[in-house]
Amino acid sequence: MAKAQRHKTAIGRATLSRPMQLALASGLIDQTAQLLDYGCGRGDDLRTLRALGFDCEGWDPAHRPDGNRRTSDLVNLGYVVNVIEDRNERIDTLRSAWSLTKRVLVVAARVDFQAENEQFEDCGDGVLTGRGTFQKFYTQSELRDWIDETLEVLSVAAGPGIFFVFREEEDRQRFSSSLFRRRLAAPIGRISDSLFDENRELLQPLISFYEERGRVPQPDELPGAPGIIEVFGSIPRAFRVVRNATGENIWNEIEDQRQDDLLVYIALQRFRKRPRFSELPFELRHDIKSFWGNYTAACAEADELLFSVGNLGLVSESCTVAGCGKVTPEALYIHADALDRLPALLRTFEGCARGVIGEIEGANIIKLDRQRAKISYLSYPEFDEVAHPALAFSVVIWLDTMVAKYYDFSRRENPPILHRKETFVPADYPNREKFERLTRQEEKRGLLDRETIGTFLGWKELLGEEGFKVAGHVLRRA
Repeated sequence: MAKAQRHKTAIGRATLSRPMQLALASGLIDQTAQLLDYGCGRGDDLRTLRALGFDCEGWDPAHRPDGNRRTSDLVNLGYVVNVIEDRNERIDTLRSAWSLTKRVLVVAARVDFQAENEQFEDCGDGVLTGRGTFQKFYTQSELRDWIDETLEVLSVAAGPGIFFVFREEEDRQRFSSSLFRRRLAAPIGRISDSLFDENRELLQPLISFYEERGRVPQPDELPGAPGIIEVFGSIPRAFRVVRNATGENIWNEIEDQRQDDLLVYIALQRFRKRPRFSELPFELRHDIKSFWGNYTAACAEADELLFSVGNLGLVSESCTVAGCGKVTPEALYIHADALDRLPALLRTFEGCARGVIGEIEGANIIKLDRQRAKISYLSYPEFDEVAHPALAFSVVIWLDTMVAKYYDFSRRENPPILHRKETFVPADYPNREKFERLTRQEEKRGLLDRETIGTFLGWKELLGEEGFKVAGHVLRRA
């Protein structure tokens, strides 16, 4: 067997690696945290993070052997274990990086559908590439199970081949619950209450907290609580002033939505190992008590929701009344921006797949199958810019087996394309009016009645036959 050339695996990049992009976007760390890039290669992430103001060190056995392997809040083990041909050394490397982790370890490795179309030479449980480097291509579930069993903790999927491993169970639950918390803000309208108006600045932290969690905070959860209590007597009394001044309905809606968010999170935790109540962060414990009174009642309702996901009849019915997205006899298609608008049943259905694969870069249309336990993530680059964008790739998750498959359409001569883009997006989507105008033009000319329009060549041929072209989002005579 040929010897792997490990030093050749490090590649140069001009931007942050995907694992570090996800870590920063997820809010796992701020600039007060210490970072360690374990296996930093040529140090591109290291330089970028330092330029952003982060306290970051890096170590690499080939390119930075004298680097400082210090304990850090976040340790990045990005695309390291997949280039180690010795199985025992892989385990030692993972455990070594974990031993230096104070808060969260980021583990990234190549997954099977990222394998390029080239000839490989078998090498142990992986392959040798044409450059003489070793690669171990994992399945998503295989990588997760290996991390969990080696470190004896449960990881969280952040993306294909990318997992976050938290030192504290509370932090894992805090992060997991945040994945299903929608972005809500109460539209504060005309104010007629002088007490509210006089104390608007003092009450703003209370308003922000209620928007985020849908309940009144405990005093130790709210900055400025002593000042609010001094003026209003208590935090609940202060919020009654807010309700009276701004209207009940908006706050009742936020309460319902936050309870739904929490229910989806609790339901999906059953797939791995639902935590004990004492293992939850204190803010989640307060949320549960506020909405259900006790954890037992919350889990019972969450289990009912999760079991409903297994009933494809209920899933199909929910798709037809979802209120957003494009419904076909086979599936519901929605833009990623509309995912939060779905009812709890469909959010849980999609959440089952996201728990396996994490966030897929570039996927902007989600397909919820009405006939099979299957979710597809579709990538249409230039969705906003191109009138009829072509499908670049799809990632399909079969929920009965938790298997993920990747399909590449980017090199096909005749890929699928989209029409009626306004049907996929939420009502307040910025470009929806432009999409609708084009659809009306195409319907008026009878261009959307043909079965062949679903592919690039079929649509091109029809436009040629009818003497039209699409310029931007306007239909014109050719």
